[in-house]
Amino acid sequence: MNTDRRRNNAPAGGTTAPVFARTIREPGYLQSLRPSRSRGLNELRRIFLQTSIIPSASGSAYLEIPSSSAPVTLTLIPPTSSLKITASVQGPKPLPRSAPFSPSLLLTTTVKFAPFATRNRRGYIRDTTERDLGVHLETALRGVIIGERWPKSGVEVVVTILEGDEDGWWGDSGSEGSASGSGWGLLNVLAGCITVVSAAITDAGIDCVDVVTGGVAAIARTSDSGNSKVVARLLDPCPAEHKEIVAACAVAYLASRDEITEIWMKGDCGQDTDALTEGATHSAVGSLAVVKEVLLEALQAKFQGQLEASEGSLKRKVGDVDMTG
Repeated sequence: MNTDRRRNNAPAGGTTAPVFARTIREPGYLQSLRPSRSRGLNELRRIFLQTSIIPSASGSAYLEIPSSSAPVTLTLIPPTSSLKITASVQGPKPLPRSAPFSPSLLLTTTVKFAPFATRNRRGYIRDTTERDLGVHLETALRGVIIGERWPKSGVEVVVTILEGDEDGWWGDSGSEGSASGSGWGLLNVLAGCITVVSAAITDAGIDCVDVVTGGVAAIARTSDSGNSKVVARLLDPCPAEHKEIVAACAVAYLASRDEITEIWMKGDCGQDTDALTEGATHSAVGSLAVVKEVLLEALQAKFQGQLEASEGSLKRKVGDVDMTG
């Protein structure tokens, strides 16, 4: 073995030749990589949700919605992006003595994209897009939290977007009709933030009138075999899978009270405003089923741990009595 520190030692094992990806500049090859929607119009993507991921926070949750498109093995560039969001809740905690008296709970929301969350690297300072998402999220939560139970107290909600939905397919960038910068992916990001924050607030034990979840519906134009445009309404849209999205709507929905605490609509929906809003609420109800199941499992695990701890302490007390007797 060569122990000369002045030279770079060769690897101990064998090496393999590099494999180069096929170039995307070939005519017709780029369009063959375009992803397409393989699920039904009313079918939602699978959701992974987990609570209590940050021990130092009062409540936390992690949400992931993977891409529904089949992976393309001919290129190293992924066809679509996934949605990965973490949320942490700090509080409720007393406000500083110098703060004026507040009869209800003061809510502060902060939404920040990680620098690597999108294909174009983002900055470390919050921009206008992140501030707008924070305002929409705060509006959605204000009608849910029962703030009168915590006078002169505050709670801080911090949301970090590890990976966000894109506004369109990466192959359309730089071409006519590019969806880049259109903001369609932000509606999915907002709906995911609402859902994951709702789970984190419930994990923190903050009283709410109901569990709020986010949902998105969109109207897209598709081309059939006759090259004619067909307008279709679809739930949980992935902007990369559709070449032309006409309108989209994101809502924060309370299912048991049948109330909408926040709504964000983009595009020209024409006379289909009510139908688009109703589709977004159906998408939110689908997310609610996942949130309820996850929260129920977390609650059962918590009570099981407390029960086992109480049984262990009871056995120790009985053992102490037998020893003293």
